Amino acid sequence: MAWKWPWSRNTGNGGARLETKEAAGTGFIAFHAQGEASWTRRDYATLAREGFMRNPIVHRAVRLIAEAAANIPWLLYEGSREIETHPLLDLLERPNQRQAGATFLEVLYGHLLLSGNGYVELVEAAIEARELYLLRPDRVRVATDTSGWPVALDHREGAQKRRIMLDAGAAIHLSLFHPLEDHYGFPPLEAALMALDTHNAAGRWNKALLDNSARPSGALVYAPKEGGNLTDEQFDRLKAELEHGYSGATRAGRPLLLEGGLDWKAMGLTPRDMDFVEAKHSASRDIALAFGVPPMLLGIPGDNTYANYQEANRAFYRLTVLPLVARTARDLSAWLGPVFGTGLRLWYDADRIEGLARDRDGLWARLEAASFLSEDEKREAVGYQPRHVDEGDVP
Repeated sequence: MAWKWPWSRNTGNGGARLETKEAAGTGFIAFHAQGEASWTRRDYATLAREGFMRNPIVHRAVRLIAEAAANIPWLLYEGSREIETHPLLDLLERPNQRQAGATFLEVLYGHLLLSGNGYVELVEAAIEARELYLLRPDRVRVATDTSGWPVALDHREGAQKRRIMLDAGAAIHLSLFHPLEDHYGFPPLEAALMALDTHNAAGRWNKALLDNSARPSGALVYAPKEGGNLTDEQFDRLKAELEHGYSGATRAGRPLLLEGGLDWKAMGLTPRDMDFVEAKHSASRDIALAFGVPPMLLGIPGDNTYANYQEANRAFYRLTVLPLVARTARDLSAWLGPVFGTGLRLWYDADRIEGLARDRDGLWARLEAASFLSEDEKREAVGYQPRHVDEGDVP
């Protein structure tokens, strides 16, 4: 404050100095508020780093879904007739020179699970030669027209930016349902963000506890009978002994020798009080629930609602993997079908899924026992074409 001396006297106030307040003073104001939890950001890079790359539950859940879905074989139909060989099937079997079909689809499903979006670009490599490439979700933005409809994808890599038009069929944007967004999808991991932060925080707390000789924080209280305080030399010596003699994993369990009125007072809660083990299991179950993976398949104890591993595996395929593959098949059919012809439709081959072998055996046994159905009707019920009657065969 710019005070001027000598102070001027005002006879109207009895000679007292008037108090003046300036808006731009040099003082400070301290605000005190209750601490709040800090949460992980919701962008793709942070979710991939904190979830897939640092959390074992998320890593295993995403790998389990993506690998199971990518290994399901494709079928191609023209109307109701199955086509065994076709350039579209060859393209899905080898999308580009760097990736095989299963690897390509595994990355695509991983993008959908971690960002809610998947971007695929179709490149005309040569005459009647096409290749498919994946675009990383954090490098793509959806461009819209004046009416708000998506018309192109803006792909940026470093300082280079290019636009891929959607109406030309050069790319496709696959997305999961988002209730509050028109153009971008909602990742399952974001729904489990609170559980993800809880699980990661519990792991960091346990690691810090181990680094501190598996002891919670505390204080040495000096309360001698005759009173007084520690000298500077005594304080420095005691601090050095604690840091070098009782901290670190190699010194865990070493007894603490106290003398001269010193007493140890724990200031932190023990793992039993905080119950971090159960907190981690509860967070793990929430993460598995968001991805649609039975906890039994991830090795998470508790809440095993399935009688055995086989039932959990069948539920995993029926409720999580197959809906994701069916959704992708419909989108790819609508995009690539017109490029290769008319009336083409992609679907998955459920008969070649090992996880559903028991269900398939049960279906075949029931159809075999259905005497009121003809052979062609039984074949049609399981997705096979009618058997052709050759000359000389009795229909």
